Amino acid sequence: MNPTATAGSATTAAAAAAAAALVPAQVPLAAVPAAADDRPPADAVARVASFVGAAGADVVLVADAAIADALAAGAAAPAGLDAADALRPALEAASQALGPGVLGATRTERAEEVVGPDTEVFALQHDGATLAWFGVRRREQPAGPAPTDAQRHAGMRVLYDVEMTLTAEIGRARLPVRQVLDLVPGSVLELDRTAGSPADVMVNGRLVARGEIVVIDESYGVRITEIVPADAG
Repeated sequence: MNPTATAGSATTAAAAAAAAALVPAQVPLAAVPAAADDRPPADAVARVASFVGAAGADVVLVADAAIADALAAGAAAPAGLDAADALRPALEAASQALGPGVLGATRTERAEEVVGPDTEVFALQHDGATLAWFGVRRREQPAGPAPTDAQRHAGMRVLYDVEMTLTAEIGRARLPVRQVLDLVPGSVLELDRTAGSPADVMVNGRLVARGEIVVIDESYGVRITEIVPADAG
């Protein structure tokens, strides 16, 4: 057995389990390796996001039908979500299981365009019935000698003027879709950290530092207090 393939399957299984836990279906879903004849319909809608890390991959979710009831229940709400928004947390959770990296924007494709022989597919099931599918299509990295430090720094120079989105996050909360749709002005959300805790500084969704919130000329700012190591971010 190929050790690399085995490691890849284990990582994909963890990613599939993470995604299944956050798909907002009406029933809980469990991820199991899909049988050869258990694939999404060719014309089904797939939500896809490209993951860039130590290895590149496309992360795929075919779950619009599984969450249709949840979306329909909140269709009339002002804060109604579409399927891409509702499935984004599941894609993000899956990407975190794949390792350090950056997840791109969600795009929509036909299932037959992203679920092929080179895609590891997991069925998302409830009581043995498949309600959705999760897949990872890895992109091969070109073989060659490792670059030197000088080559790495030279290669980075071309990126120096590229703008990246920096976000300060003071906390998070996990809510069922029904509670998100019930939000109104005046609603209070309890976050996952205490008052006075440092804010997370994210660059394109990846944790790079922590700091404290300050006010500068009536605008908010962040004073950096800690740089997060690359292997921890």
